[in-house]
Amino acid sequence: MRRTSFDSWPCSIARAVDVLGDGWTLLVLREVFYGESRFDGFIDSLGIARNTLTDRLRRLEEAGLLQRQPYQSEPVRHEYLLTDKGRDFFGVLAAINAWGDRWLADDDGIPVVMQHTACGHDTQAKVVCASCGDTLHHQDIAVRTGPGYPARLLDSPGVQERFAMDGHHDKSPTSEPSPVEVGAAPHRPGAGRCT
Repeated sequence: MRRTSFDSWPCSIARAVDVLGDGWTLLVLREVFYGESRFDGFIDSLGIARNTLTDRLRRLEEAGLLQRQPYQSEPVRHEYLLTDKGRDFFGVLAAINAWGDRWLADDDGIPVVMQHTACGHDTQAKVVCASCGDTLHHQDIAVRTGPGYPARLLDSPGVQERFAMDGHHDKSPTSEPSPVEVGAAPHRPGAGRCT
């Protein structure tokens, strides 16, 4: 079965899902953040099939999240290390973990506790506004097209409705979208697509 590619969609979520939307891919990244870097270690910790692991490691390397480096020459063996792009993904995994702890933990409690080594406290990820520091909630967010949105799509009625556009399109490369705009975007059926 051929996989649908989202890498050309005008949406950062869709593009990220194209690289990371598979459960094994996220679990391989989790293991790297836990300190694993070697092929056999991933197999031992995850119980993943060799061909599946090879594919996920290749995908993560091609996407620039991992880099492969030799650690042994006879025979040649490689370890997989995080790049800056890969390290930057930690917040996403931490947010997924926090959501899972809140909604999927069983009666025994959360399975893994994160501790912030700088302060020594147990912690969970919290998504906050980069400008004011307030916790972000979906009802407090409005979205608009950014400078990277394809100009050919801006006049589409669906795009106009989704982004509540009034005919003004900000396509200047120096315009930075605000991390948060106060006000609730109306929920529309099918609004999950980024068309």
